[in-house]
Amino acid sequence: MWAYNSVFYQIYPIGFCGAPVHNDGLCVPRIQKIKDWADYLEELGVDSIILNPIFESDSHGYDTRDYTKVDCRLGTNDDFKEVCGALHSHGIKIILDGVFNHVGRGFWAFKDVQEKKWDSPYKDWFHINFDGNSGYDDGFWYEGWEGHFELVKLNLQNPAVTDYLLDCIRGWINEFGIDGLRLDVAYSLDHNFMRRLRSFTSELKPGFTLIGEVLFGDYNLIVNDEMLHSCTNYECYKGIFSSFNSMNMFEIAHSLHRQYGSDQWCLYRGKHLITFVDNHDVERIASILTDKNHLPLAYGLLLGMPGIPCIYYGSEWGEPGEKRPDNDYALRPCFEAPKPNELTEYIKKMIRIRQNSEALCNGDYKNVVIQNHQLIFERCFGGERVLVAINAADQPYTAAHGSFEGSAAELLSGKEVTLGGQIDLPPYSVQYFKMVP
Repeated sequence: MWAYNSVFYQIYPIGFCGAPVHNDGLCVPRIQKIKDWADYLEELGVDSIILNPIFESDSHGYDTRDYTKVDCRLGTNDDFKEVCGALHSHGIKIILDGVFNHVGRGFWAFKDVQEKKWDSPYKDWFHINFDGNSGYDDGFWYEGWEGHFELVKLNLQNPAVTDYLLDCIRGWINEFGIDGLRLDVAYSLDHNFMRRLRSFTSELKPGFTLIGEVLFGDYNLIVNDEMLHSCTNYECYKGIFSSFNSMNMFEIAHSLHRQYGSDQWCLYRGKHLITFVDNHDVERIASILTDKNHLPLAYGLLLGMPGIPCIYYGSEWGEPGEKRPDNDYALRPCFEAPKPNELTEYIKKMIRIRQNSEALCNGDYKNVVIQNHQLIFERCFGGERVLVAINAADQPYTAAHGSFEGSAAELLSGKEVTLGGQIDLPPYSVQYFKMVP
């Protein structure tokens, strides 16, 4: 699967393109802005992009009105076809946000139910009780997603609904040439729907990738040969920033071993989960880290550990962003142009290293040295062995271990070194040692 060797880049188009928060009905080709960033993204080294909702919606994109039409605030389907062509020409694959658990109150089938009530042919597309009423005085009660009644839950056990959604996906593949889907709130989706989605898309476009948004639980329940290829790894997301903020590298080391270690009971060996330090729903890494010297180290860990790394737009140059209860758009800003800096160059170098290393993309995981402020782990694949060494302290540290023997190339500096049973770790440092067989 191509995604397993990829580095993803996530953009929330409505915010990124500076669109109005609420749908004003005006068609403006703002989505073309993504095309203008294609050169930058190729230079950064990312080879896949996740685009959060782009289809016609009431407001934030997760309240869909029409799955077949690009949101007028972003432009037209033809505008997006141009964007897809530009991204593909730069070697960048495209993952769209598939919002299939719920729709907005402006969704055409729900509006038909509002108008015709019991006589609507679409009444069974939703979970409706005509003996009740809604907070909007619709004359009937319906299920909203987790109590959010502006998000009307779809009945994915209704074959007519799943047929419609799959037909829309076929249209996205045929019209835009997309390469995969991120499934919003995958933990809420009907499992039979996901099985059918996997079978349908695999047959329609071999290699089509399905990624689920999962916040908790056993990822194996939906990441398997019958359902999804990957899902978001929120356990390690929390472990990354928490380990640096508490100066306790045992936390992330425990999570990585629990998930990918060599013990029989480790959970996700051989699987490739989506790893990240921030996204459109959580505080940006530059704001959540208490010691800003740890920012490049967080990315060094992200790009050295198992999984499929995903970078959130703007965070690669250290953009701050604090989560606010009443304003998600503080995390989803519009940037006029990329603002690359020293951090960006550092991340770019690590992306290149990862993409040229089977060990970092697909290798086994093994903890070698764990201290409160230091972590060294090993990634191995075939005959390739890479040591990832992190020192979060403001003082140098010398790590000793019996496996630190022989010649190695330190990939970030390009220097050849000879290890005599120990590794010297400068303060606030990340090093990748590729051992010479």
